[in-house]
Amino acid sequence: MHTDRPLPLLGGLAPAQFMSRHWQRKPLLIRQAVADMRALVPRARLLELAGEEHVESRLVVQEPGGRWRLQHGPFARRALPPRNRPGWTLLVQGMDLHDAAVHRLMGQFRFVPEARLDDVMISYATDGGGVGPHFDSYDVFLLQAEGRRRWRIGRQHDLSLQPDVPLKILAHFEAEEEWVLEPGDMLYLPPRWAHDGIAEGECQTYSIGFRSPARGELARELLQRIAEDAPDEAGEALYRDPRQAATETPAAVPAEMLRFAREAVATALRDPQLLDRALGEYLSEPKPNVWFEPPDQPLPLGALQLDARTRMLYDERHVYINGESWRAAGRDARLMRRLADRRGLAAREVAGASEDARALLMSWCEAGWVHTTDETP
Repeated sequence: MHTDRPLPLLGGLAPAQFMSRHWQRKPLLIRQAVADMRALVPRARLLELAGEEHVESRLVVQEPGGRWRLQHGPFARRALPPRNRPGWTLLVQGMDLHDAAVHRLMGQFRFVPEARLDDVMISYATDGGGVGPHFDSYDVFLLQAEGRRRWRIGRQHDLSLQPDVPLKILAHFEAEEEWVLEPGDMLYLPPRWAHDGIAEGECQTYSIGFRSPARGELARELLQRIAEDAPDEAGEALYRDPRQAATETPAAVPAEMLRFAREAVATALRDPQLLDRALGEYLSEPKPNVWFEPPDQPLPLGALQLDARTRMLYDERHVYINGESWRAAGRDARLMRRLADRRGLAAREVAGASEDARALLMSWCEAGWVHTTDETP
């Protein structure tokens, strides 16, 4: 993707301009970001997916009297309210994993690093449906796919929530701007911008969301992964204290033992690639409800395409795919980086790979992570 070329998706801004002016800074309303936009997933198909065990879905209903009801799927079709009942919303998460057209739509947002891209959620709502005024802790593009939705947004300083409500609804929402979005219109919101979207008639809205791990969560995940390699990195030296004197305070932790523990942790973290590798493996880990289907019989290597569910990243020394890592250098590393960036390789590129690289690509095909294709990426 050329980051200096204007995109209709961004209202004529180049990705570089959008990232410097709006990303994590201020909202942007884009009229007709996607021309001739129509719902990519028919309503019947969306309701069908909401009934499957491996698809994350939620039902939000606003009851008479302003009360809210939240249920988690899967949902049998008869468990969902009728279309003519106003005020309910079905949220289906991770639609980029279940529909090729939605996956291609998400690919248009890859001017943001892949490590930040999360998923596409489809919100289907009947007239008056919504989830109440709230804020997200991540960036989001709200693309209207079908029907109309009225959005009110504001910089919210009071983040207190309504008590005894199953949703995180702001107690004192104050709107500063308001628009009605038609099919193809899109609204970008940075983190913590409060917003409230209400369907005007039956509608579908696509939320393209971006992962933003909390520092504590990230530290926990990385330390757990590093801990697996800690015995090899820190060694098997035993604690020794030949100079330990007799003590009158036996419950006090010895200073030498504390020093020994600090040195053990520092030694385990001495190799900077250990942390790099842990981060890459964590960021490329598929979601818990994702699994891959190996082919009955892998085809000979030709043009390749990553499976829609595959997450592939890289750094200066490693290639990461679906939570696993490999050292990569030279021509093979450049080839793997092209595969990660473009999510595909032409047959001539695969043919020029080394024997080891081709063997690795074949093993990914056998795992269902990569597929042979007739299409040129």
